[in-house]
Amino acid sequence: MKEQDENNLFEVRKEKLKKLREQGKDYPNSFRRNELAKELIKGYSDLSKDDLEKTSISVKVAGRIMLRRLMGKASFTTIQDMSAQIQLYLREDTLSNYDDFKTWDIGDIIGVEGELFKTNTGELSIKVTEAILLTKSLKPLPEKHQGLVDVEQRYRKRYLDLLVNEEAREVFLARSKIISETRNYFDSSGFIEVETPMMHPIPGGAAAKPFVTHHNALGMDLYLRIAPELYLKRLVVGGFEKVYEINRNFRNEGLSTKHNPEFTMLEFYTAYEDYDFQMDFVEALIKHLSNLEQSKRSFKKFKRVSFDEALTKNTSLNKKDLDDIDSLRKFAKSLKIENFKTLSIGKLKAEIFESEVEDKLSEPTFIYKYPLEISPLSRKSEGDEGYVDRFELFIDGKEIANGFSELNDPEDQLERFKMQMEDKEKGDEEAMEMDLDYIEALEYGLAPCAGVGIGLDRLVMLLTGIDSIRDVILFPQLKNKGN
Repeated sequence: MKEQDENNLFEVRKEKLKKLREQGKDYPNSFRRNELAKELIKGYSDLSKDDLEKTSISVKVAGRIMLRRLMGKASFTTIQDMSAQIQLYLREDTLSNYDDFKTWDIGDIIGVEGELFKTNTGELSIKVTEAILLTKSLKPLPEKHQGLVDVEQRYRKRYLDLLVNEEAREVFLARSKIISETRNYFDSSGFIEVETPMMHPIPGGAAAKPFVTHHNALGMDLYLRIAPELYLKRLVVGGFEKVYEINRNFRNEGLSTKHNPEFTMLEFYTAYEDYDFQMDFVEALIKHLSNLEQSKRSFKKFKRVSFDEALTKNTSLNKKDLDDIDSLRKFAKSLKIENFKTLSIGKLKAEIFESEVEDKLSEPTFIYKYPLEISPLSRKSEGDEGYVDRFELFIDGKEIANGFSELNDPEDQLERFKMQMEDKEKGDEEAMEMDLDYIEALEYGLAPCAGVGIGLDRLVMLLTGIDSIRDVILFPQLKNKGN
């Protein structure tokens, strides 16, 4: 029944548009506003009713009709622009096309000119003297009180979600501010912002399955990047000692509240520093962003716990078990971890950590000193070559950042790539490819440095208190309808 009503309204509105076309009034682009609703409210709400009448402030605004109260010879209408909503007051004796106005619909976009005044209830409004219909809305907006409540529809029709759900607008305005302030933080810290390729001849920089495309003119396959890491480190070789990039990564993985195959990554590198410095830097950055007006979270204390210590604290495994492959396999079997019989010690510990530890890391916690086997680009820890100088930051059970002191020994890196190729031959689709050009870059000399990747979508989730990554990405990936 509801769909039938909407179809009827659609036909009625199409007929209205047809009449406008016949009058030569369809979709004009001659109106120019000079104010936004929010600025008017901010600038004049403190003035009294009498003061506004004395000053005769003339304004021109434009926006979408969100509410109408038709009362014969006078009406109230609320319009919404990019900044806020503001009320209009229209009278038959002061608006020459008042009869036309009465035929306009909720959802139509209009431009008006008039004077500011306050109603008897004290609401700042505009007494309209001229009004023009700029865009006819053919389809009705979701009902005001019900809103757009279907979650999938909110993602598929984000434009409607933004129109009728103030909470959604606030989240994406907060996202914009958080990313803008992140840039300011890096710029003021002496970093250079760069852009590196989105299509790679060799997938690298992370353990992930890539998307594959084909370049017709070159006759070669290319891969949507899974990480910018190897290109950014080439820039450090080239003498850009503090670089950062904010851009898209693509990983051919499943969808969840934590994962979207296309996501925004902040990645940065600092020469002549190590992963301890980067932990301090990341902590300071997140504390700074949590002080923004748009943030709903405040962070004061960050823990630091070694990888092995996190395993023993959060599982029944003890320190001795962590060095015994049979004990790890038995424990992994109890967790129903696939391929537990063929996994190495490092990979078994990584699987157990993901299954049993991650979700328990609610407070901001840096997990550091990871197994070498799962960190092919990280520098070995001095005095303990089975581990690397790597950290991950977890908050609310989600990985927020991944960083490490970079491996700058070309011979060691070559051997790590060979190990990855062996894993790939055994069926590991996420193992890294051999990148000989990157090895050559290292042979020219990469300064001691440390780098970090931060998923900005997850960071926005964290600061705004949102539980699903789809609610902080304007157009998240969805299955095709009917699939």
